This record gives sequence, C-alpha cells and structure tokens, in this order.
Amino acid sequence: MFLEIVDYLSRADVWIAFLTLSLLEIVLGIDNVIFISIAANKLSEKARGKARALGLFLALIMRVAVLWTIVVLVRKTAPIFSFGDFNVSWRDLVLCGGGLFLLYKATVEIGAELKGVEASAQPATASVFGLVVIQIVLLDLVFSIDSIFTAVGLSRKLPVMIAAIVVAILVMMLASGVVGGFIHRHPTIKMLALAFLVMVALALLGDAGHLDIDRIYLYGSIAFSFIVEILSLTLLRGARRLSALIFVPCAALLIGALCGARSMGLDIDWSYVAVPISFGLIVQVLNALAHQARTASRLADG
Repeated sequence: MFLEIVDYLSRADVWIAFLTLSLLEIVLGIDNVIFISIAANKLSEKARGKARALGLFLALIMRVAVLWTIVVLVRKTAPIFSFGDFNVSWRDLVLCGGGLFLLYKATVEIGAELKGVEASAQPATASVFGLVVIQIVLLDLVFSIDSIFTAVGLSRKLPVMIAAIVVAILVMMLASGVVGGFIHRHPTIKMLALAFLVMVALALLGDAGHLDIDRIYLYGSIAFSFIVEILSLTLLRGARRLSALIFVPCAALLIGALCGARSMGLDIDWSYVAVPISFGLIVQVLNALAHQARTASRLADG
C-alpha cells in the first residue's frame, strides 16, 4: 500500500494535473471570495473572520461531497427525463437551481442598494451568525459548480481533484478578509460584484438550457468594469458624478483596440466588446442610482 502511494506521488502526470487544477480552482474561486465577503460583511468585524473560516471549512466538506457525487453522476450519461427533444440531466438540474438561487440573491441585494439601505453590522447572535455561515456554504457550493466540472473534465483522478480543492479553499480563507474589507469601504465594488452575479446566474441558466455561452463574455465584462471602477476610485476619489470621465475613454480604448485588431486581419466579433461595454454602462447607472439613494437616506436621517 505504501509503495503504491509513493509510486502514485512520483508520477509526473499526477503533479501536472494537481498544479493545473490548483491554479484553475484558485482563479475560478475569485468570484467566490467576492460574494462570500459580501455575505460576511453583514456581521460585526469581530465575527466576520469566524464566520468566513467556519463557512469555508463546511464548504470544503460540501465541495468534496459534491465532487464525489458528480464523479459518479457524470458516468451516467442517460437523461433523467425529456421534454420532447430536450433531454434533462442531473447536471442541468444542478445548474438551473444554482442559477435561480444566484439570480434571486443578486436582485434582492441590488434592490436594497437602490433603496439606500446600508448594510449595518449585526450583532453575532446565534441565528444571524448561523444564517451568514449557511449563505457562505451555499454561495461557495453554487460558485464551485463550474470549477468542479472543470476538475472532472481535466482529471480522472479523484485524489488529485480533492487536493486541488483543498488548496483553493485555503487560499480563499487567506484572501477573503482582505477582499471583504475593501468591498466594505467601497460600495461601488459591491454593486459591480452583484451585477456580475446576475451575469453568472444567467450563464448557469443558459448552460442548463444547453446553450453554449462563451465565458469570455463574463470574464471580459468583469475585467473591463473592474478596471473602470479602480481608475474611478484612484483618480476621482469617489466622485461618482464624474465617473463618466473614466468610463467613456475606457470604452473608446476598447473599441479602438478591436478596430485595430480587425484591421490587422484578426476575426474578432464585435460582441466581445459590446457585451463588456453594455455591462459596464449598466453598472455605472446602478452605482449612480445607489449613490443618490444613499445620499437621500443620509439627508433624511441627519
């Protein structure tokens, strides 16, 4: 038994698979960190770290259990039931449920932001603390669906997949506190994250409906809007009324880059620019409305 383990760990393909999967799990876990931080920010600063640690520890157990379940299910290719020519599998049901959950969660949070309801830190009572921990576990489970299926697609070795997931969870534990503090100080980043949550939800629902949605649209949208927000926070010092001074030049640069690439003979579809710019514009409008609502709420209270 010992010699088999040593032989297994000495194989180059095992380490290549482990390193590749670990990197992918960490990259795909960035959105997990953002939304787990949002959930934990509802607690007092003292309780946030405990909630994140406990939630992510339970999420690790949940991920491994889901991974094992999916490894078993993917071997069963027969559909569960059908609607005419449309076949429904267990994967479709999981993605559909996850997409609906994320869509509900995001719209509720965006609605609160547009009403000017500032998330105040709540005392760490057993009920509130437990609710936040449950949300962290559920959010991680929903967001890990893509990364779990990626692991299943890249490696047939269950121990390698589990090891990569453990590494990703440890990185999330270390990074979630820093990300949470940044989001708490800059509510515009929270709105960006919530808007991205809607995009992810729609992508999951599309996958459940057997629609081939290119993930470049998602990654391009969040990258473009994040750059715009960081430049706005850095150069404008939070002056939301002047944020168009950053958004418009960034959009123009993106369009110019596409025009330049197409003039060089590269066949890049315009949608790869149109979707990020449209998403960025929606984020700008939502942030402007939320800023007005927060201002009105402070004036009413003061």
